[in-house]
Amino acid sequence: MKKLRIAAYTSVAVLFFVGLSIFEVNAQERGDEKPRVSPNASVSQTIGTAKVTITYGRPSVNERNIFGGLVPYDKVWRTGANEATTITFSKDVMIEGKKLEAGTYGLFTIPGEKNWTVIFNNVPNQWGAFDYDSAEDALRVKVTPREGRKVEQMMFYFTEVSESSGLAVMHWNEVIVPFKISVPQ
Repeated sequence: MKKLRIAAYTSVAVLFFVGLSIFEVNAQERGDEKPRVSPNASVSQTIGTAKVTITYGRPSVNERNIFGGLVPYDKVWRTGANEATTITFSKDVMIEGKKLEAGTYGLFTIPGEKNWTVIFNNVPNQWGAFDYDSAEDALRVKVTPREGRKVEQMMFYFTEVSESSGLAVMHWNEVIVPFKISVPQ
């Protein structure tokens, strides 16, 4: 009798979760899904013969103290919202003069008041930086942030693009963090 009751409870639980999954899929198909507070974005640029794509969540300032506040100095940050930001290179590249193989990486940073560390981690699919492991870093480079005009939502873009190099730029609030990407000829 006890085994029969346990089996019944298990069956009810399985049916509940199957029903919940079907409801979620149907909600997405109907368009009932709510928009994210920090919407996803993606930007791509061809530099030389390499395609570079950055995919990220776009948090807003919302009158908050961002760097040194919401995003603490000297701690690893996912460099966006929600899932970790990813960066994909179709070919081998040089980042700030250091070699990085083609592939997709988790793009993390360590913000500092005077310098930032940009991190290319071998584990691209992570939620935030909660499971970030520095042992999985493929490359770390130091860069100098700049002051810029205020932007409400964080964005990535590319500047100074030529046949062999360009700058990838993270811009949020009044902080601009560029890093140079070069493609060996």
